[in-house]
Amino acid sequence: MEKLIITAALNGAEVTRAQQPALPITPEEIASAAEECCEAGASIVHVHARHADGTPTQDKETYRAIMAAVRRRCDVIVQVSTGGAVGMSAAERLAPVTLAPEMATLSMGSVNFGDGLFENRPADMEAFARAMQQQGVKIELEIFDTGMLSTVQRWLKSGLLQGPQHFDFVLGIPGGMAGTHQALMYLQSQVPQQSTWTVAGIGAAQLSLGTLAILLGGHVRVGFEDNVYYRKGELASSNAQLVARMARISAELGRSVATPNEARAILGVAQRG
Repeated sequence: MEKLIITAALNGAEVTRAQQPALPITPEEIASAAEECCEAGASIVHVHARHADGTPTQDKETYRAIMAAVRRRCDVIVQVSTGGAVGMSAAERLAPVTLAPEMATLSMGSVNFGDGLFENRPADMEAFARAMQQQGVKIELEIFDTGMLSTVQRWLKSGLLQGPQHFDFVLGIPGGMAGTHQALMYLQSQVPQQSTWTVAGIGAAQLSLGTLAILLGGHVRVGFEDNVYYRKGELASSNAQLVARMARISAELGRSVATPNEARAILGVAQRG
């Protein structure tokens, strides 16, 4: 079984300091959290940019500052979000891809997101995919429901996507697939040969789905974007605390954790200078 890739989703677009006082917001705070997570066992950090007041932004220059700050501290893979926040335009969301990051997310369909709609029109999704491939960015395909896997299959047949892909199964969002073992087992059974996958369990599902993913040969995403608690009623002290727990569980189960360069090799990520 290949080594485990741990992604730390450091801040997201929705979580606030009121909910999680340790939430990193500024580029330097995000870089510090990335370094801590890398030392704890993460090889990828998934980041959302924020304004100084904590509100979400897809401003290219803010992402540039984040990427530079992380690079000064550690060699972890920086994965930028093109999901942005609910209500942002496609042009806004795509802006950080022009910086040619090592990785970026691509949401594979529209989904109800709590009380809002996370809209991903087919034409916009295709434009995102083309832009990422033109920039040499490794795509992580965000899957919130089974129909999104069908879209990936169509894209593979049409040639819009080629070769092994990397999936992120986001389970437990109100409006998407439930954060259950059964949901993860079904999704992983549909992954094309040679492709890789990660699970992002939301809230209480993070720990159990992450542990199951380790056993199934998948990879794991943890962090404040998806879950602010260490256990019921106890806030996590840092993103790194959540990473370290998953690394310990993986070690107990006999599966080593990948370094950033090992993760690049597994995923086919082109390292930036």
